[in-house]
Amino acid sequence: MVFAVPNIHETQDNDDRYLGQFIPLHYHHHMLTSEYRMGAFKTAIEHTVFSGAKVLELGGGSGVLSWFAAAKAEKVWCVEYNPDLVIEARRLLQLNTGSDCIELIHDDAFSYLPPEPVDIVICEMLHPAMLVEKQINVIKQFKERYRQQISSTLPRFLPEAVVLAVQSIQQNYVFMGFHAPIIAFQIPIAPHMDTTELAAPQVYSSVDYSKEMSEKFTWEGQFILEAGSVNALRFITKNILCISGTDNEITEWHNPHLILPLTEPLDAKAGDILQVSFNYSAGGSLSQLQNSIKATIVRP
Repeated sequence: MVFAVPNIHETQDNDDRYLGQFIPLHYHHHMLTSEYRMGAFKTAIEHTVFSGAKVLELGGGSGVLSWFAAAKAEKVWCVEYNPDLVIEARRLLQLNTGSDCIELIHDDAFSYLPPEPVDIVICEMLHPAMLVEKQINVIKQFKERYRQQISSTLPRFLPEAVVLAVQSIQQNYVFMGFHAPIIAFQIPIAPHMDTTELAAPQVYSSVDYSKEMSEKFTWEGQFILEAGSVNALRFITKNILCISGTDNEITEWHNPHLILPLTEPLDAKAGDILQVSFNYSAGGSLSQLQNSIKATIVRP
């Protein structure tokens, strides 16, 4: 296992594009203890990484995904920008056998390129609705540099794609008598007793990382409602980690659902139409999306 010398541009520390790369250290324990997340990524990496593969991970965090890849790969470059995480990943990888082929690199995912062509790029900078973290931004810029400086043939990306959907809901915002409409996150695989679905989810975008990508999301659409009070929108983020095998088996993982309260609740009768529009940038803030939402009810 090799630890490379940093190549960080200090003048960029306050640039907004770096904010999503500094996930608090303690949050990585939360990710490591999620069997749902860890199992999905381990399965996808086992399906994708072949014996002798060259692998690059952008945003390595604790190093666990690079370690999964190292079980088959000949070489893994693990790039992490957060200096605290570089120290922690170094410690953790040294505790685990099978890390010898991993080169841990303290560098910027927005500028790093491997010294030779790679077969697979792992990048898990994933946040609900593709906000905050810089998944799309990083991969888009990586592809441009890679084509210009290394090869016109791109590596395979893991995840391969993301599907984004939105849903109108009625959310309980009363906590022991205290009314507090506030941004919330939901575990996707758990029951949600405080949420009433008032219409089926609608897909508003999908991104294939191997193809051209936009950093802008704009959507206008309608929901045919059940009776209730529409007071929030739920944003659903399904990551297609890999498609493998002769049956094109899909390994997927959902980010936590993002629930954004509307400015004012809208009372609806069954059959009413909710018109919704919003726009935001990949890697942008939660408030950017929330402040762009417009929702009105139209009687049929």
